[in-house]
Amino acid sequence: MKAKLGMSPIAWWNDDLPELSDDVSLEECLRQSRSAGFTGMEKGRRFPDDPEVMLPILRAADVTLCGGWFSGTLVNEELAANKDRIAPMIALFKAVNAPCIVYGEVGRSIQGDRSKPLATKPRLSDDEMKDYARRVTEFGEWCAEQGMPLSYHHHMAAVVETEPELDAFMRHSGEGIPLLLDAGHLAFAGGDVLRAIENHHARINHVHVKDIRKPVVDGLDRSRQSFLDAVALGAFTVPGDGSLDFGAIVQRLADHCYEGWFVVEAEQDPRKAPPQKMAEIGHAELMRVMTAAGYTVETEGFPKGS
Repeated sequence: MKAKLGMSPIAWWNDDLPELSDDVSLEECLRQSRSAGFTGMEKGRRFPDDPEVMLPILRAADVTLCGGWFSGTLVNEELAANKDRIAPMIALFKAVNAPCIVYGEVGRSIQGDRSKPLATKPRLSDDEMKDYARRVTEFGEWCAEQGMPLSYHHHMAAVVETEPELDAFMRHSGEGIPLLLDAGHLAFAGGDVLRAIENHHARINHVHVKDIRKPVVDGLDRSRQSFLDAVALGAFTVPGDGSLDFGAIVQRLADHCYEGWFVVEAEQDPRKAPPQKMAEIGHAELMRVMTAAGYTVETEGFPKGS
């Protein structure tokens, strides 16, 4: 089985909490992650939107674009509006040969609002979830027809946060919308990561290997503190520095023959958790557990001769 290791630039630049950002260039961010061993990087705010500009930067850094977040609003906005907004991203991602676009639902979400406690997250009724899942499936099928698959990201403080919500979404949606499994978000929400893999492995096409610091998560006052408060307090970290058993998580994915990207996405304060050091810790832990699970980790970055 083959796997690729990527990172998210959120370790360097946090879009929702600018104070948790390193003042480093895109080129330096790519250099640091590549020096730690990662061959891919998901798109962040300092990436250019023109493939003619992006490709030389990726080539020089010897990395590929391994995904990127789209802020979807299908829970409260029409398909047409989302199609219009994602169309330029599809064109860009196809031009740079990215594997997928990460669909993150921000409609009704409180994930970016520090004034909204975790306990006030939006909840869908059964009928609303059925309708929402149908709409997201239709959108995913349309994106795939344009040549770029989506990967649905369950997320803290959004309409699909908990394991039961994920189960309901997966039950009412179709194969046209693959799943991004995020270990950290599911664990934060009180879910069982291994059980979710067991239940939904057939639809997983992208994996975020995000770790949590359980003492921080368990110590939150969810009636008073927000998702962004949790981030600022250090709820998330990289594999090997937190509380999750990535040996078991990776082994369960291997048991179901998952192949593809494992992306470290861990937003932290770069002054307390220097991104390059965190990248090195995460890469070392992933190499350890992935080798034990029987994966061959690909080491090629930007394709030679491209």
